[in-house]
Amino acid sequence: MWRKVLVCAGGAVHRLRSQPWRTIASRSSSTASYSVNSMILRSLKDHYLEVSKMTPPPKINPPDPYTVVKGALNSAGPVLKRTFQDEEISISVLRMVDIVPGGSAEDYGNDINQLFVHVDISKPGRQESLHFLCGLYPDALGIHSVTLRPKSESSFLGVPTNYNGPVFEDVDEKVRDALHGYIEERGINESLFPFLQAWLYVKDHRNLMRYFKTVGSFVNESIQGTLQA
Repeated sequence: MWRKVLVCAGGAVHRLRSQPWRTIASRSSSTASYSVNSMILRSLKDHYLEVSKMTPPPKINPPDPYTVVKGALNSAGPVLKRTFQDEEISISVLRMVDIVPGGSAEDYGNDINQLFVHVDISKPGRQESLHFLCGLYPDALGIHSVTLRPKSESSFLGVPTNYNGPVFEDVDEKVRDALHGYIEERGINESLFPFLQAWLYVKDHRNLMRYFKTVGSFVNESIQGTLQA
């Protein structure tokens, strides 16, 4: 979808550049600018209407006792939260293709079947929180890393200032199994996948709608400026 918009706009610019009359007078230049902006605006409007007709996924509730963080759809922060004994647990999510090098536009458009989840477990009175970075799939969850960070470094992809711990695959198998059991006890497993997958679909839809609307508004202001010039 993005490619269609860019190709359309780029093709229009190329055709206009091939016309020698653009350099003759400022009025001709204004006319060409108006034509390009109008073409882009029409394309954005078409895509906006196309996205607005997309059928949303069925509504899915997160597994108990997790609840959705208020305002999560409009932020890059945590999506889910819960308490476990004296612990506060929050979960953030991204598509795998968003943070793995080499991801393509085709990968981004495919079904969301590979997710990265960031689990932040904190306790009152502690200056650090325990962070798990995990790969989440429809039928499995695997730990990629476990770190202890200051609570001020709670960003999903923030670079820790302290020692980051060993490579998880190099940790003794018994310790790895124990850590998987630790997060399983807190309800962090593949049961989260259906909700987080649907949530990402909804967020992508909102972001696309917002993108086409805001870019269209910007281009429309350029058109109005050209008409008043």
